[in-house]
Amino acid sequence: MDHAPRKRGRPPKHPKPSGPASSPPPSGFSTARGVVGTNATTEILHTQKSGGAEGEDVEMLDRAPLVRTGQRGRPQKRGVIIKKSPPVGVGQGGKSGGGGTTDREYSKDVEGGSLELDERSTEKTTRRGKKPAVPKLHLQSDTPWHTSYDDTNGPDDVKDAPFMDAVVKVFCVHTEPNFSLPWQRKRQFSSNSSGFIIGDRRVLTNAHSVEHHTQVKVKKRGSDTKYLATVLAIGTECDIAMLTVSNDEFWEDVTPVDFGSLPRLQDAVTVVGYPIGGDTISVTSGVVSRIEVTSYVHGATELLGVQANSVSFSNVLSFQIDAAINAGNSGGPAFNDRGQCVGIAFQSLKHEDAENIGYVIPTPVITHFITDYVRTGDYTGFPILGIEWQKMENPDLRKALGMKTNQKGVRIRRVEPTAPAAKQLMSSDILLSFDDIDIANDGTVPFRHGERIGFSYLVSQKYTGEVARIKILRGSKFKEFEVELANQKRLVPAHIKGKPPSYYIIAGIVFAAVSVPYLRSEYGKDYDYDSPVKLLDKLLHAMAQTEEEQLVVVSQVLVADINIGYEDIVNTQILAFNGTAVRNLKHLANMVENCEDQFLRFDLEYQQIVVLETKTAKAATIDILATHCIPSAFSDDLRV
Repeated sequence: MDHAPRKRGRPPKHPKPSGPASSPPPSGFSTARGVVGTNATTEILHTQKSGGAEGEDVEMLDRAPLVRTGQRGRPQKRGVIIKKSPPVGVGQGGKSGGGGTTDREYSKDVEGGSLELDERSTEKTTRRGKKPAVPKLHLQSDTPWHTSYDDTNGPDDVKDAPFMDAVVKVFCVHTEPNFSLPWQRKRQFSSNSSGFIIGDRRVLTNAHSVEHHTQVKVKKRGSDTKYLATVLAIGTECDIAMLTVSNDEFWEDVTPVDFGSLPRLQDAVTVVGYPIGGDTISVTSGVVSRIEVTSYVHGATELLGVQANSVSFSNVLSFQIDAAINAGNSGGPAFNDRGQCVGIAFQSLKHEDAENIGYVIPTPVITHFITDYVRTGDYTGFPILGIEWQKMENPDLRKALGMKTNQKGVRIRRVEPTAPAAKQLMSSDILLSFDDIDIANDGTVPFRHGERIGFSYLVSQKYTGEVARIKILRGSKFKEFEVELANQKRLVPAHIKGKPPSYYIIAGIVFAAVSVPYLRSEYGKDYDYDSPVKLLDKLLHAMAQTEEEQLVVVSQVLVADINIGYEDIVNTQILAFNGTAVRNLKHLANMVENCEDQFLRFDLEYQQIVVLETKTAKAATIDILATHCIPSAFSDDLRV
């Protein structure tokens, strides 16, 4: 959220990862299954808008066939979308559902044992002599996540290399929540994606490949048997999921992959998986073309990413490659020329001016996810510092804030009230360093030789609950703090993390808590343009004041005699009930249920009010629930 407030409209052309380490992607980032931009196409399993130049589309690759969106004469709005494939027909890959043929799209904006990256070099001798030393990733833990692997096969033998047998095909049946009718779910559908075996009887794939899963199965290369899998952890922010299979037969004659270190520019990579277009394993090759903190479409976060002219990420470290990545490739590994896994394919960019742009989740993000699970037995997420910041590149601005010519840093714009840093940091503090690493005026820090990266990368390498050393300049005086890092509490959550939507009904008026999936369901892939302005402002700029705060709205009105005149109220925020400010949906439900006043008065946005007689409203609710076959006026999470 380092971007300045802006009016509703097109996203900025090139949103940079210069924003605060804690901030969500700018509004131009979204999660959808589809494409945005004139003549742009998107291949994704799960789609969200992600950071790209105006008119570019970043897509997730595991559940959608290649689809061209837009019609002649009707250019689309620009942004990033991810598109789920339509139900499978004869000769099609992707997802299939019970005989339906509809296309569904949605979009959105943007210690135990320790797992470490060691620069331990290895050497191999070939007929041509010694190969140069290559940094290798080692796991320092009692848990056998890693099996070292020595590849003696040349490039021509890749199809017979042992690591190929570790790549599996993932079959998932999804049952997504229905935000329009939150007391039930949508019709189930199925999807295909890729994954790979890592060790200790674990399988990694993309989080969006198993989102809202009902059943997950995996199949090994060359096998005709599908094995039931259990989802152990889902990392929404980093778009990684961990599976296991209880059947011992699945683990026979399988060599887990070995992880390599973060590749360098122009390093060769091979992406392996099961994309659409066939049932057998597919291999595509390319080179690493970019490494930076990227907007992860599915996670709406910024993490390290690798671009390889064929893959892309959410605002976390990722790398870009130029190997072809298509729907179904999601979750598949990317190998270096030594047969070591250096990333997971998860997004691609399709645009008329770009070809073979793909993004890969790199090993630092993967090992963070695995180590998090080893330490806690679950996924706790990537922590944030909890600030919004501004670049300090203008010399007059630096001088006005008391900075000397040799001092560098970024100005803190806002501190999230729910973040631990709120107790120590203030607006207009100058953040000079993070863990003793100096921050430049543009918000970057040294990365590797000749490379710089956004300082949010340093934050993303930490774990929830850990402490970071912060040095600031306040009123021309230096101050140092030890700040605890925690998960971000967003007023409008980017995900509901597999939970059913919350709702409450009184007299046919349906109240709901707003989230990005809710807005996507209500307004489609362009929800960040078409949603009510008041809700968009809350989504982009509002901060939660307390941990339990929610944005509660009148979702819809189920027409009945009791609510005549209120039928047209839709997605309008409720501010207060009988004079008391509404903190969250459960707070509202408790106040209404325990109300003994003669009237129920709801104060809404835009100075609207809804008034109902208490006894009549509660009596009418029972009949309305029966008419619409609704089992309860409460969602399960609201019951006391």
